[in-house]
Amino acid sequence: MVDPAKFDFYAMDCYRIVGEDRLAEMYANEVINSSTDQNGIPRKPMRIAEARVTLGVTAARRGDVEAAVSHGRQALIGDRKSLPSLLMCSRELTGVLDKNYRKQAEVASYLEEVRTLAA
Repeated sequence: MVDPAKFDFYAMDCYRIVGEDRLAEMYANEVINSSTDQNGIPRKPMRIAEARVTLGVTAARRGDVEAAVSHGRQALIGDRKSLPSLLMCSRELTGVLDKNYRKQAEVASYLEEVRTLAA
């Protein structure tokens, strides 16, 4: 049984993992919207961070490195309760970036930021 309030979050993860990028992005945007109050204040920062990682992964897969790194960095800033969970989720993004774009300065810098946080 799935908590209905978390359905979009779980669907986002599933679609990202199986490579259904259009659906992963759609659910990631819904997670961000539903996790932010009407004044733009994040109510669920961890869900928002993981949604930003998803947006980073889908951007990296389509070759938009600038957006991928931007989403990845946005995921790392702000309030969060569980750094290990965020780092685990970020592995997919860092993997795509490292495999395909590691020689780009912006990517190398972002990958170093993630390594530093993990240490």
